[in-house]
Amino acid sequence: MTYKPHVLVVDDEKEFADTLAQRLALRDYNTQVAYSGQEALDILEEETTDLVLLDVLMPGMDGAETLIRIKAGHPLLPVLMLTGEATVERAIAGMKAGAFDFLMKPCDIDTIAGKLEDAYKIKADQDARIREAEINNIIARKGW
Repeated sequence: MTYKPHVLVVDDEKEFADTLAQRLALRDYNTQVAYSGQEALDILEEETTDLVLLDVLMPGMDGAETLIRIKAGHPLLPVLMLTGEATVERAIAGMKAGAFDFLMKPCDIDTIAGKLEDAYKIKADQDARIREAEINNIIARKGW
C-alpha cells in the first residue's frame, strides 16, 4: 500500500476549497479543509499534515500572515500559495516567507497535483535525512 500524503486546503471560498479537496482526494491525497487562517493553524496542531494549499486573500488573518505562522511552528512543511490576484511583489514576499510555490487561480488540477508531488518528494527526502541523522546520533551515543 502506498502512503497517501495529507493535504490541508485553506481557502475562505468554501465551494472552491471543498471542490479542490474532493478533486485531490480522487488523486489519492488525504484532504482536509480549513476556511480561515486560524482554523488552519488549529488543524496543524492536531492533525498530521504533509502539504498545505493556502489562499492568499482571506478575511481576518490573510494568507501571508498564516504562512508566517505556519512556518514559525512547522518550518519544513511545504506551503503552496494560491491567489486570484497575484502581483510580483506578493509572490516575492510569499517566497521569502517560505512558500514552496505561488499559483494563480484558477489553476489546472494537473498543475496543482504536479506541484504537490514535487513538494512532497522534497519533504519526504528531508524527513528521511532527518530520521537517518537521528538514528546515526543514537548509534553514536550507544557506541554501536
